[in-house]
Amino acid sequence: MELTKEIEKLVFKDIDTLLSPKPMSLEAGIRRLENGMLHIAMRNILHGCNGKMLDWWFTYFETTADLKLWHPHDHIKHGGWDSQWIKNKNYIGATIHATESLGDIPPVPATIKFHNPTEIFDSVLLKQAYANGSVSAVVYARIGFGENTPIDINGDPLDGYMFHIMRDTAQGGMLRSHFFLGALTADTDHQLPDEIGFGLMEHCYSEFTYLSKVLPSLYYAENENGDKAPLLW
Repeated sequence: MELTKEIEKLVFKDIDTLLSPKPMSLEAGIRRLENGMLHIAMRNILHGCNGKMLDWWFTYFETTADLKLWHPHDHIKHGGWDSQWIKNKNYIGATIHATESLGDIPPVPATIKFHNPTEIFDSVLLKQAYANGSVSAVVYARIGFGENTPIDINGDPLDGYMFHIMRDTAQGGMLRSHFFLGALTADTDHQLPDEIGFGLMEHCYSEFTYLSKVLPSLYYAENENGDKAPLLW
């Protein structure tokens, strides 16, 4: 537990900068943290999409077919949500199991548990960011990989952290995706190779570009929020 706290102190020391629309030092690329963990960043524009749609998506997809809409190549299998997930209503606190590859990197099982972003971000800054339009959706999760990925007593995978931060723009949703991986091998001689980081960059760019092609129509057809599609004629 103490090791986890030390890692999170390092990972989260500048995390609130993700809430600002101003350019960051790492918008797309990889770098090493002081303990050897990999920080991976990717930036996407989801044309025709917004934060409300992205947040809804995590309450919608529940089959392998849905997962393949998100990435037809790298998404292999949806292994199921736990009971905290409620269709069209909630994903916070829920855990998903899935099998994914990163391009040429062979498929591996992934475990992802979603959390309320207020656990990590400064609550005042987060509220302000939503109010002034700096963000429109914030997704935060703990992640791990492998058949028997280590988890803590709360069911949280111990190897990494994932953030998706959306801001609505005239072009569509501007999405920042940031991953911090390799906590289990931090400060060892067996750190994650750069290849994993570059593979994840390609994967992330591709999956959200694919998703942007289908998300608006899915949202207007399936959501229960009462939102209606705009008339195009």
